[in-house]
Amino acid sequence: MIVCVAVVGHQNNPLYLQSFTEADDALKLHHIVHCSLDVIDERVSNPKRSAPTLNETFLGLLYPTENYKVYGYLTNTKVKFIMVTTDLDVKDADARNFFRKFHAAYVDAVSNPFHVPGKKIASRSFGARVSTIVKSFGSGTS
Repeated sequence: MIVCVAVVGHQNNPLYLQSFTEADDALKLHHIVHCSLDVIDERVSNPKRSAPTLNETFLGLLYPTENYKVYGYLTNTKVKFIMVTTDLDVKDADARNFFRKFHAAYVDAVSNPFHVPGKKIASRSFGARVSTIVKSFGSGTS
């Protein structure tokens, strides 16, 4: 089960963050998302990576915690997508599929002529689409 998703800008500014749990967990999840930015920066700036993996947008498992696993995705424009899940046995194919759909929803949201680049995403249709993608995660539906 996905408990939190986030979109973070190229300057590590939060563009969208939605938690799908009780309010008392929200602050904890925000902290986990914030900590994952360091892991993403470390992976991106690691010069020991080979050329094929540098072009890979799916970053995979960033780090596990006691109750959660954190996955990451980096777009070509350095926008970061982060997913926090309670499932301890998430398949990479499912995570890739989730991020592919999430990225498509993000592109549609920022392509809106009324969206100001670099500002928080306030679109209700984006929020509804993200909720639908989160609910379908792991069920094998498109």
